[in-house]
Amino acid sequence: MSTAFKDMTGVPEFLAHALQLEQEAAVRFDELADMLEVHNNHKGVVELFRKMAHFSRLHLAEAKERAVGVDVPAMKPWEFKWPGDEAPESGEITDAHYLMTPHHALKLALASETQGFDFYRGLADNSADQDVRAMAREFADEEAEHVATLKEWLDRYPEPDSAWDEDMDPPVSVD
Repeated sequence: MSTAFKDMTGVPEFLAHALQLEQEAAVRFDELADMLEVHNNHKGVVELFRKMAHFSRLHLAEAKERAVGVDVPAMKPWEFKWPGDEAPESGEITDAHYLMTPHHALKLALASETQGFDFYRGLADNSADQDVRAMAREFADEEAEHVATLKEWLDRYPEPDSAWDEDMDPPVSVD
């Protein structure tokens, strides 16, 4: 993902981005939890991802509350000023694998949360708008807590051996 900084024109545009980012983060955490639940049944990590999805929804509710009375623009996907092609916390779900371990799922989640932190921190440090800087700083602080939580969990699940994805009877798709 590119880390190129793209400034916001003001609080309404910032809130449009925050609303989209947090919505996508919640969906992605639910997807990771679902994948682990179906294929690996790692209950503790599944519960963590459900909790992270809940936190994203709380952030979404906070952004919605801040948007009350603000004319938040309805943006088309290509109008967002993400550092890359997608919202920073949407994650690389293409890196998911049906045999992934909690270690792998936690690394995916950590990468997403780190990208969200970097996005908000970039705005907090560089935005020309003082109000955007202040809001972005608050959002970055919340993301920093998520990053720290995921790092703690990652320490509990060491990287598996190199044969983690070997499957003697892999799924077969019928065309």
